[in-house]
Amino acid sequence: MSAATAPSHAEAPINKALTKEDKIDLYREMVRIREFENLSLEQYSAGKIGGFLHAYIGQEAVAVGTISLLGDNDHVITAYRNHGHALAVGMSMNECMAELLGKATGCSKGKGGSMHFFAPDKNYWGGHGIVAGQTPLGVGLAYGLKYRELKGCALCYLGDGAVNQGAFHESLNLAALWNLPVIYIIENNGYSMGTSQKRSSAYPGCLAERAEGYGIDWEAFDGTNLYEVRARTQVAVERAHETCRPAVLEIATYRYEGHSVADANKAVYRTKDEIERYKREHDPIIVWREVLVGEGVFTEADAKAIDKAIKKEAEAAVIFAEESPFPEPESIFEDVYWEVDNKTEAGATGRHFFND
Repeated sequence: MSAATAPSHAEAPINKALTKEDKIDLYREMVRIREFENLSLEQYSAGKIGGFLHAYIGQEAVAVGTISLLGDNDHVITAYRNHGHALAVGMSMNECMAELLGKATGCSKGKGGSMHFFAPDKNYWGGHGIVAGQTPLGVGLAYGLKYRELKGCALCYLGDGAVNQGAFHESLNLAALWNLPVIYIIENNGYSMGTSQKRSSAYPGCLAERAEGYGIDWEAFDGTNLYEVRARTQVAVERAHETCRPAVLEIATYRYEGHSVADANKAVYRTKDEIERYKREHDPIIVWREVLVGEGVFTEADAKAIDKAIKKEAEAAVIFAEESPFPEPESIFEDVYWEVDNKTEAGATGRHFFND
């Protein structure tokens, strides 16, 4: 049965509670990510973006589906392929595109670039350029929630290549030892940087099974259909909220572009037929559009109108970014340590977070 026609996940309570407007919003969010990334690649090719850029094209259902489940006390932290998560938590295209172009109006004031989007006001603790470097921080977010006795969880995203980093295993150990509400989401696009999973990782059946060594709940499933992503992730979210139990979820997905814009071999270590097959049979936006048309939520014409409006939004974000100023040179000394810059008690005493 195809992802577009699997009925059980559509009947899950978390999905049955969706209104028509909710479902259209989910479609809109995936298209926003796709259009933003398409224009980001154009800007990079035009020489307007420096450093690296890791496009999220093809993986949209993972970020949108999982983040759509979160509440006020839930947090998100991810790796360097972070544009999709940033837009999914509600960040604007303007601040994100400006950050890519290194402008002062960017979400990180032009100092973070593509891999370091942040929005603390949205419980979004950024993209991180060090492979698996975000995984101990995910444990920290979860520890903070438990310490404050808040019912919430931390979603910590990582790629399939990051599961082999020591920091990830140290994080799993602490999450299990202290029973922390962190949910590790492995976005498995199959190739790490450019090496197939079978050639880079040792595993019995799937990567998530490694969680068994720490007594952590795990699950592996497909990331094509939003209904499935939401239904199966919700189980882990509810468990984290109610019992603080951690989890490892491995979500199978696929990136259409290379590991980054510097990946010159993206069409060498995988065949053109493979890429086209995924686009044809597993594109999350096409699958969700077919679901909604089939349910009578909207028509193909409605979908095209949404696509057109979002394309204009993305184009406007490029104009905003191009017209924004670069940071002043002296600003390099600002925002090094927020507490000190803002002369808070924590900055003066070194006591913060746990003493609130």
